[in-house]
Amino acid sequence: MSKPMPRRTIYLPDHVDELVRKQKLGNESFSATVARLIQFGPLDDNEENWPEWIGSGEGPGDLGINAEKYLGLKPWEPGEGPGDQSPG
Repeated sequence: MSKPMPRRTIYLPDHVDELVRKQKLGNESFSATVARLIQFGPLDDNEENWPEWIGSGEGPGDLGINAEKYLGLKPWEPGEGPGDQSPG
């Protein structure tokens, strides 16, 4: 018997949406793919295998404001830069 899964609504930029769709396994739904990536992403401690985006865990404090800059979709302004925190 399966347990009910709570619904969550999140915003994913198109670039991240593409990355999720590339990770889909077989007939897996988009939601199942996202759940799998979130569940297993933190288990990979090898930084060389980390994606170019922060998939789960805690990110820098300014991630919400600068998400497109962290994702490389927009350039950092002169004098701007990423926060001091690292993922995880």
